[in-house]
Amino acid sequence: MTKHLYVHLPFCAHRCGYCDFVTVTGHEAQHAAYVDALLAELELEGHVVAGELETIFLGGGTPTFTDSDELERLLRALGGAPEVTVEANPETVTAELARMLRSAGVTRVSLGAQSFDPELLRVLERRAGPDDVRRAVYALRDASFDNISLDLIYGIPGQSAAALDRDLDAALALEPDHLSCYELEAKPGTRFTHTFGDELRRQADAMEGYFERVVTRLTAEGFRWYETANFCRPGAPQAGADFRSHHNLAYWLARDYLGLGIGAVSTVGGNRWRNAPRLSRYVTALRDGKRPPREVERLDLETRRRERLMLGLRLDEPLPLAGLEEVLDAEAVGRLESARLAVRSGSNGARALALTRRGRFLGDGVTAALLA
Repeated sequence: MTKHLYVHLPFCAHRCGYCDFVTVTGHEAQHAAYVDALLAELELEGHVVAGELETIFLGGGTPTFTDSDELERLLRALGGAPEVTVEANPETVTAELARMLRSAGVTRVSLGAQSFDPELLRVLERRAGPDDVRRAVYALRDASFDNISLDLIYGIPGQSAAALDRDLDAALALEPDHLSCYELEAKPGTRFTHTFGDELRRQADAMEGYFERVVTRLTAEGFRWYETANFCRPGAPQAGADFRSHHNLAYWLARDYLGLGIGAVSTVGGNRWRNAPRLSRYVTALRDGKRPPREVERLDLETRRRERLMLGLRLDEPLPLAGLEEVLDAEAVGRLESARLAVRSGSNGARALALTRRGRFLGDGVTAALLA
C-alpha cells in the first residue's frame, strides 16, 4: 500500500536532443483522452493507495504543455495532498496558468531552467531563454507559490567552470527554495550523443570538479545538500517548513509508490511494473476498461535491501542498518571508515551508516564497494 502517486504527462512541444524520457509531440488533440485514461488507470489501481495521499508528482514530458483545462481537470480529480508537485518548462508558465495551478491544489513547481546561458541552451535545444525562467518565477511568486525548485544541468558541451558559476549566480538571484543540479547524461542512441559524444568524453574528467563546485557554492549559500543532486534552503521549523522534495524522498527511502501513464513505473508490495510507452495502446486499453500493457517484475528481498542501501546512502541522514546486514560488506565498511569515506553511528541495536562529505562526492563508487 502506498501514499505516493506519480502521474506521467508525456506531451511536449518538441523533443530536446539529449532527452530519453517517454515523450510525445504533435498529439494535442489527445490530451483529453489521455487524462480520461489516467483517471481510469487510477480507478483500476486505487486499491493500492492507503488512505490519504502524502505526495503527488506530475512529471513528463512537459506537464504544463498539456491543455490547461485538461490539466486542471486532472489535478482536481486527483484530490490533492500535502505536497503536490508539477514540473514545468519556463516558456509554458503564464500568470493565468500559475493562478490555475495554485487554485487546483499545487503546492510546489519544479522549473526546468537547465542553464541561463543562451548558447548552452541552444546546445541543449531548449526553447526557453533566461528571461523566460525569470518571468516564470515571478508569475509563480505572484500566484503565492512559496516552494519553487529550479533544475540546472552541468557538463554541457562548451560549458566552462566560469559559465557554471554564472548559472549558479543567476539561479540564486531568483531565490529558489530548492535546486536540483544534474550532470548531463546523454544516453546512447540519442541524437545528442551522436552530435556531441566526442566532446562529452573529452570533458568527462572535469565532471567531479564541477560537481564539487556546485556543492561548495550552494552549501556556502546556506542550502542543505540533502541528496546527491538536490539542495534546499532551510525552512522555518516552527512553521513546519521543509523544502526537500518529499515525493522524491519516498523513492530514496524505498517506499512504495504508484505510477500512472505511459512509461510510468510503480513499486508496490514487492512488485514493480512499468507501463508500455505507446500512447495509443495505453488510451485504447483503458477506454476498454483494461489495464495498459506493462512489464511486471517480482522484487526479491535481497534486491529490495540492496536498493534500500544504494538509495538511502544518497541522503545526508544516516541510514539505519537493521535488516540490511546481509547485503552490506562489513570489511568494506571498515576500509571506508579508515579512509574517512563512511562513518557508523549508534549502538549495536540501532546502528546506522552515512557517507562523509568526501564519500558523497565519490557517490556510487563508494556505495558499490559497500555491497556484499
